[in-house]
Amino acid sequence: MGGSCAQRRRAGRGQVLFPLLLPLFYPALCEPIRYSIPEELTKGSVVGNLARDLGLSVQDVSARKLRVSAEKLHFSVDAESGDLLVKDRVDREQICKGRRRCELQLEAVVENPLNIFHIVVAIEDINDHAPQFDKKEIHLEVVESVSPGARISLDPATDPDINLNSIKDYQLSPNPYFSLMVRVNSDGEKYPELSLEKLLDREEQRSHRLILTALDGGDPPRSATAQIEIFVKDINDNPPKFTKDEYRISLSENLTPGSSVLQVTATDEDEGINAEINYYFRSALQSTKDVFFLDEKTGMIKNNQSLDFEDVERYTMVVEAKDGGGLSTQCKVIIEILDENDNSPEIVITSLSDQILEDSPPGMVVALFKTWDRDFGENGEVTCAIERDLPFKIYSSSKNYYKIVTDGALDREQDPEYNITIIATDRGKPPLSTSTYITLHLTDVNDNAPVFHQASYVVHVAENNPPGVSIAQVRASDPDLGPNGQVSYSIVASDLEPRTLLSYVSVSAQSGVVFAQ
Repeated sequence: MGGSCAQRRRAGRGQVLFPLLLPLFYPALCEPIRYSIPEELTKGSVVGNLARDLGLSVQDVSARKLRVSAEKLHFSVDAESGDLLVKDRVDREQICKGRRRCELQLEAVVENPLNIFHIVVAIEDINDHAPQFDKKEIHLEVVESVSPGARISLDPATDPDINLNSIKDYQLSPNPYFSLMVRVNSDGEKYPELSLEKLLDREEQRSHRLILTALDGGDPPRSATAQIEIFVKDINDNPPKFTKDEYRISLSENLTPGSSVLQVTATDEDEGINAEINYYFRSALQSTKDVFFLDEKTGMIKNNQSLDFEDVERYTMVVEAKDGGGLSTQCKVIIEILDENDNSPEIVITSLSDQILEDSPPGMVVALFKTWDRDFGENGEVTCAIERDLPFKIYSSSKNYYKIVTDGALDREQDPEYNITIIATDRGKPPLSTSTYITLHLTDVNDNAPVFHQASYVVHVAENNPPGVSIAQVRASDPDLGPNGQVSYSIVASDLEPRTLLSYVSVSAQSGVVFAQ
């Protein structure tokens, strides 16, 4: 069983609210509940029986208001069975944007007593995307003097699926001049290359048409094709060479748009037009091309747009250098984005007891909230505090969750309500903070006795007074509210016998007016 580490006891009979005492922590309860589901499950599919995994009965599901919460809620809880159900479309590629590990973080909330449990739902990839080439037709130029064994880099296909469902292999239509070679880089990505099997003769055949097929590893596999047309040219026997096979650079997310990021450089031993090199993006997502600009002549890469670590942590692209004779080579460029403290913490009130009894004991939980910061590392670590000189304290309940509890005597007659300001501050340099406030109203209890306006009353009455006349009025007040503050009057003691007294005077229970009998 996973979730919050807190156990709470119910309050005494007669209180408006179930006050929660300070939590007792048990390490075994700190591990989250884990589920694993394939993406694209239909709405209403069962992820697992959350109630059973939390140790709750079916009756507890509705009685304790079992529910789940998240930044974007893809799941819901069946109020009758306690099953965790798929509520909205779960698209792994949309949610995790190419990350290998795709997990959704949820919180299960129950009440009476209030408790939080952490849930992790791992989203497994399915083969729901076919490979795709950026271009359906690829035009290449190759000089006829290129020696057999020379390789020509091709644009690889892309597939947003991962692992076995990503690109697995390439196939080339049979022909006597070219064969297919598949190069695997350090990340396991596969790049197709044409290998020349025998000398070309432009006078014999001016062009060659091939079909390149990309296959993924799904069952059944999906595929995409591109047509390759190779035009034979004369005499360019040296392809360009990059100074590095792989370029790596780190950039601050605060980098100003239009800044120079990196320059890739390739050289060619040929002369004239065959040594003139142009640079192009290859195997880069359209979103990457939107963010970065590559100067075709110089190889300088600049950023077109602002960078945001919280949206994309790393950009990967392949740059091709092609000389005037049509020969090309490629290098890989990896741009890491460094996090800056550019997001203030956020505070979300998850539960609030807006009315509490004024005789509530210290340690009663009155509010539960969580914090969230989109930044990474210390920039995303948050601490919370409340204003001083208030009879309340703040405690950390579990990861990013906090409780506000009573920390002193409360008196409605002195302070009928409290405005508590919560301040969340991250550990960035400089730190960023945000604040919010909650209002707590105190509910009255009968903790004040009535008090007469005078300690004693002296009344002079003339003899032979007429019966029923008002001879005096006593007054008392009570600071409590409602029935607790309503005062009634009666005569409880006298120096005369009760019967004798009642024959002389009486008092109105409502107004305190004393009448002669």
